[in-house]
Formats: sequence, C-alpha cells, structure tokens
Amino acid sequence: MSLEHAILGFLNYRPHSGYDLKKDFDISVQHFWPADQSQIYRTLSRLEDKGWAEMEMVEQDDRPDRKVYHITATGQEELRRWLTTPLPSKAVRSAPLIQVFFAAQLSDDEILAIFERWAESARALLARYEQVPQASAEYEEMNGTPRDSFFWMLTLELGIKSAQAQLEWFESVIQRIRDKQHPAN
Repeated sequence: MSLEHAILGFLNYRPHSGYDLKKDFDISVQHFWPADQSQIYRTLSRLEDKGWAEMEMVEQDDRPDRKVYHITATGQEELRRWLTTPLPSKAVRSAPLIQVFFAAQLSDDEILAIFERWAESARALLARYEQVPQASAEYEEMNGTPRDSFFWMLTLELGIKSAQAQLEWFESVIQRIRDKQHPAN
C-alpha cells in the first residue's frame, strides 16, 4: 500500500506527528500522492499495529499532548523491501478518453467545450506545479539531503512534462476541430 510506504519514508527522515506529516505531504508529494489528515491518522494507526512505527506521547504545557511517531527497525526493513520491489504496472483507464472515442456523436461546439475545459485544467495543474517549492533548501528542511532533493525534484519534473504534453495535445485537438480537420457527418 503506497500511503503506508510514503509515511514510512517520511518517518525514516525523522519522527513526525500526524499534523507534521500532513504539512510535509502538502509541500512535497501532494502533486502526485495527496493525502488528507484522516487518511494519515488511520494509516499511522495501521503502521503501529503492524509494528512498523511506534507512537510516543510528547507532553506540552500550552497545548494538548502530541503523538509523535517513530519508524521501527521492522518499519525500515519494510520500507527498504518496498523500495527495491518492482511494482506492477496498472492498466490505464481513462474516462475522458472514452468520451473522446465516442465524441463523433457530439457537435463541434460541444467537443470544443470539453477540450477547452481539459486544457484549462492542464493549465491550472501546471500553475499548481509552479507553486511546489523549487529550492532544494526548502525540501532539505524536512531532514532530507541534496541527494533526496534530487530525487524529489524528478517527481515534479515528470508531473510538469506530463501536464505540458497533455496541454499540447488538447490545444492541438482544439485547433484541428476549429480548422475542420476532421471528416464531417
């Protein structure tokens, strides 16, 4: 399960509370693996049940006590096992491509509206990617190293290239439909 392993990866850098994990997800991997607070807390509980993490109660004077989670040796072994295990490729399923496949039944204006929405979504995604911290120093504050930062930035690079390719294709289709470069009914 990838969320479990993502959390183990963060715990391997340093102990985290659920709140800390959510912050780290939001400034690092959220562009390809978002997680909400409740998912994180449920997963931390499962990690503890499996013996992959241990919870420490940290007393605080001015706030409620914090639950801070540490990776265990067994958790480190599991993370390493998962990192070195080839993951199965999943079959690609795309509801939008099913719409494209059968789009000949729509008018050009209806098809254009669909592709323009998708192009706008791709532009918005690219804008979000630009908000992901680019400076290695920001990532390294999460107890990473320059080597960690290099690999983290590779995930952002792929996301940007994928979104750019999709946007290019959307805009190409829009232009071809506008130029009537398709057979008429």
